Amino acid sequence: MECARGVPVAFPSVANETNVPALTTWTIHGERLVDDSRRLKLSIASVELPDGVTFEQYVLRMPKAAMTVVVDNDRVLMIWRHRFILDQWVWELPGGYVDPNEDPLLTAAREVEEETGWRPLAVKPFGSFQPITGTADFENLLFLAEGAEDTGKPADINETARVEWIPLVEIPERIERGEIPGAAAQIALFKLLTQRRS
Repeated sequence: MECARGVPVAFPSVANETNVPALTTWTIHGERLVDDSRRLKLSIASVELPDGVTFEQYVLRMPKAAMTVVVDNDRVLMIWRHRFILDQWVWELPGGYVDPNEDPLLTAAREVEEETGWRPLAVKPFGSFQPITGTADFENLLFLAEGAEDTGKPADINETARVEWIPLVEIPERIERGEIPGAAAQIALFKLLTQRRS
């Protein structure tokens, strides 16, 4: 295949993804740190494109996050909270940042209990994704828990205004209405719904 300039462009097969030609690789000439906090490293990278154009781009590096889909029969455990950046009330799955040297599975279980008052049962990995690959390194780890037990403890008032078991059948409509705008929640919930349909 050829691009508009007549230069051959190779599209590697899935089995050959590591053999991407240098022609399509961006060159990073350096990266300077702008800010470094516990939850974020912000830097500016000096980038050169394959055609020689150079520019600077902000790069975010954030700790891993863990989020859990807790299901009980045909219901999913969700929290209702206000997100000030969006200035919007939203439904989310419980989750949070993975502490240094902490097992992400333990993070996932701990966050569920703290944010909902429910202790998840049979927690297992459910995949991972990167939400903003062009700008950030922010791996999101997903977990699935089949069932939970009520601890009798209240949910963290700083994280959660309301906790509910929402019927899975309502999830697509709630996403369509903008009640579940978060990428992690949407990815995890659609994955769960797809698996259950198959």
